[in-house]
Amino acid sequence: MDTSKIQAKFKELYGTEGAVYLSPGRINLIGEHTDYNGGFVLPGAIDKAIYCVIKPNGSNKVRAYAPDENPKTVAINSEFGLEEADKPKERWAQYIFGVCREIVKKGKTIPGFDIIISGDVPLGAGMSSSAALESCVGFALNDQYALGFDRFELALIGQATEHNYVGVKCGIMDQFASCYGKEGSLIRLDCRSLEYEYFPFDPKGYRLTLLNTCVTHTLGDEYNERRTSCERTVAAIAKKHPEVRLLRDATLDMLKEVANQVTAVDYIRSEFVIEEIQRLLDTCELLKKGDYEAAGRKMYETHTGLSLKYMVSCPELDFLNEMAKKSGVAGSRVMGGGFGGCTINLVKDALYEEFVKEATTAYEKNFGITPKVYDVVIKDGARKLEM
Repeated sequence: MDTSKIQAKFKELYGTEGAVYLSPGRINLIGEHTDYNGGFVLPGAIDKAIYCVIKPNGSNKVRAYAPDENPKTVAINSEFGLEEADKPKERWAQYIFGVCREIVKKGKTIPGFDIIISGDVPLGAGMSSSAALESCVGFALNDQYALGFDRFELALIGQATEHNYVGVKCGIMDQFASCYGKEGSLIRLDCRSLEYEYFPFDPKGYRLTLLNTCVTHTLGDEYNERRTSCERTVAAIAKKHPEVRLLRDATLDMLKEVANQVTAVDYIRSEFVIEEIQRLLDTCELLKKGDYEAAGRKMYETHTGLSLKYMVSCPELDFLNEMAKKSGVAGSRVMGGGFGGCTINLVKDALYEEFVKEATTAYEKNFGITPKVYDVVIKDGARKLEM
């Protein structure tokens, strides 16, 4: 992204130049619906990010500008104070305000500042633009005012912003990946202990490509229902194995012991989660060996499980997954919670052009929608840019 344009706009608006920061969006290679079951996820920061230009303004107010917003539907300027009662009405500005308030709750002082927010993380494509925004603002304020937070604390501040000022009860993965991203590596995050480890991901000869179905199926409280489903299975297993508190602690043998005590639906959902946790661990070992073909097969296994066992896919996602398989793509699966969004695909360079053309043409013919295509590369996390 050309940051000189937002720097120029900052100078036009505020009469001076500011410091430039970025924080990236993320992908998750494998490990879905494992987070709230105490398992692992395997995200990586990508080469699409939220950027900000920022400078203290000597007041007790924040003056914010978001040129990417649509001026016909939402204000692109926002000015607000930093007390709890000053929450701005613009949703995009609430992220900035929330980060400030969460920092204040930790005993720090935030003077007023001017800020421009821009970026190239596609909205609604499952690459966590909101977490990138929170991490960008948090990292910038931490640096500008020498607040002394480490990256883990900044990730928690971003998560708390979602919970308390946006109303989304998200996990920690998105903010963690945005803060801790490392070029050429994925992060295996233990969602129970929050310990993490980097694994190599430099698939020379392959591309990591997202195909966005451009659909979202609203299915009520499906996510919470699946979480409850897993909890029911854990409760049944724990009667005999009290050490089991999350599906992360359970084995397939333990699950088989309670087959007659849980519903068939609860059983197969729990089976998927236990298998997915192990599948992620196996994939990490394959990445250490550089075996991307085998890692890709694990991705297909995940999609099958998400579709047939956890039942969070949809016809559009299954169609794109099947197109990938027919085209010889190394790996493909639904990325994210399901019911729409993107497939993530590990595609050999030699197959890329033909796959994208055939998949998009066939998808448009079947569903009347042109899917969006995003190529992503694994990059570093939040940082200051030297201009």
